[in-house]
Amino acid sequence: MSVSLRPLLPRIAPIPLLLALFLPLPGGLGAQEERTATIPPVVLPAGDPAPRSPDRWQALARDILAELVSINTTHSQGDNTAASQAMADRLLAAGFPQEDVAVLVPAEYKGNLVARLRGRNRVLKPILLLAHIDVVEANPADWTLPPFELIEQEGAFYGRGTADNKDEAAIYTANFIRMKEEGYVPERDIILALTADEEGGSHNGVAFLLEEHPEWVDAAFVLNEGGGGILDPRGNRTANTVQAAEKKYQNVVFEVVNPGGHSSRPREDNAIRELAEALVKVSPTVMPVRLNEVTREYFRRAADVESPEVAAAMRALLADEHDAGAALVLSRDIRLNSMIRTTCVPTMLGGGHAANALPQRARSNVNCRLLPEDEPEDVRRILEELAGVPTLEVSLQGLARNSPSSPLAPEIFDAIEAITAEMWPGVPVIPTMSTGATDAVYFRTRGVPVYGVSGLFYEETGSHGMNERIPVQSFYEGQEFLYRLVKVLTAAGVS
Repeated sequence: MSVSLRPLLPRIAPIPLLLALFLPLPGGLGAQEERTATIPPVVLPAGDPAPRSPDRWQALARDILAELVSINTTHSQGDNTAASQAMADRLLAAGFPQEDVAVLVPAEYKGNLVARLRGRNRVLKPILLLAHIDVVEANPADWTLPPFELIEQEGAFYGRGTADNKDEAAIYTANFIRMKEEGYVPERDIILALTADEEGGSHNGVAFLLEEHPEWVDAAFVLNEGGGGILDPRGNRTANTVQAAEKKYQNVVFEVVNPGGHSSRPREDNAIRELAEALVKVSPTVMPVRLNEVTREYFRRAADVESPEVAAAMRALLADEHDAGAALVLSRDIRLNSMIRTTCVPTMLGGGHAANALPQRARSNVNCRLLPEDEPEDVRRILEELAGVPTLEVSLQGLARNSPSSPLAPEIFDAIEAITAEMWPGVPVIPTMSTGATDAVYFRTRGVPVYGVSGLFYEETGSHGMNERIPVQSFYEGQEFLYRLVKVLTAAGVS
């Protein structure tokens, strides 16, 4: 990857604010006497409600979501095995044979559920419905509502995992039971996998299943999280997105080492100051603009629903990736900026060993989210050249796992577009690239396409934060959308 760095090297101003980050805060974090937290208003879907599943199946999906939320599945204290077993018990009670349901456990508390609804054709590979049921940490003291209890309030379900990703786990499980009871026999097998450690931890469920139990997850393609419906601030449905690519996760270490000395005799070559000089050059827009098949199609379709200025910039960038004016317009939106380039941001700082000594070492972690086509070593080199600090060492911490984009397969997108038109007339379907990371990477690396699609419409959900939520209406509409989609993708004549 070749890029000119000359326009990216502005004059650096004094940096007292950044240096202050190395200093302890008076009184620590506990100095704040009182923290008040309010529940933000929920943006509900506007317009006519979409079709929903029959009441019985809505009630089942809600009941399953409540059970999953009530089981703490955080890495520090949770029990993913208990959650997987609870779902296995429900499937067995619904009539799934024992040989088609399994809880596979690589380590205590890290169990994964896999289940199979058998189809007619033994030649066609199955489709896989994937959802992780581990969740990020949730300290009850930090929440206004209890995190491990499903609360329905003002049109939303609250609780840790309601939007990431126990909502889809509950929907898939309820729909699996519904299809079994209705006697639906798909043309190909349908596999359900509810997995551990997507949010962190050392026993990722997808990696474990692929390595140790590949027969359970051998699929033609996978439906996963990562996409979904988008609501504007007034609740209007603007797009139903399908994640077909995601960025790669790469940590880069910035470090300056120095002999140090007595603080009463300061020198110019101060490790903390030199590190700070390097870090202020790491901005959200230092990397070059690059589009791929997925982001090109995203901009092509999204331009029809964006504001005139953003739409014009999208079309200009499609015509010329080097259009600096168009890139500047899109870069003002942090979401769009993250889609057009690799981004790097300092996330951790450390330095010095005594208050009365010159620092011998200063270190920062810079977290980069790489475009699928970018290589870690190229990014490291650009950061090193950009910093321009001779004493700085820039090194990669591990190597980003490759994550090639999934093809924009017509048989997949045609089905999504048809069902979207049935349920939400006029809402466009737009492929997208996630700027974060999902379990899709483990399949895409092995050549298995993954599509993040849910039909769940929401604005901001509080995912990974306090008072996580999803609109009740969106949950039930998403349930029906995924029920219809899975049936269309597993019907006769779909290969």
